[in-house]
Amino acid sequence: MKRLDLLIEPSVHEARRQLPGHVRQRIKLTIASLADNPRSADTQRLDVTGIDVPTGVELRRLRLDRWRLGYAIHDEEGWVWVLGLYRRPPYDYEDLRELATRLGA
Repeated sequence: MKRLDLLIEPSVHEARRQLPGHVRQRIKLTIASLADNPRSADTQRLDVTGIDVPTGVELRRLRLDRWRLGYAIHDEEGWVWVLGLYRRPPYDYEDLRELATRLGA
């Protein structure tokens, strides 16, 4: 599979800067790896039932201990877009509709 372009929301950079150094480095490496393997075994496709997601876009999440990376993949256009970095709990994907809206902009 060809390496995909990696797009990262500014809010992800800001959230990552707030983390302890060892977590920050792990997340940085994990984000970089998404360009080569966005559908690794430790990722999960998100249920987007009832959410208007642009054609060809797949929303996924990756769990890193108490943190979640939310991202989108578009194979035809050749990109992975990291949309959010969240702490879980309490994060429960309530902003999924808003994230999907950003993809259509």
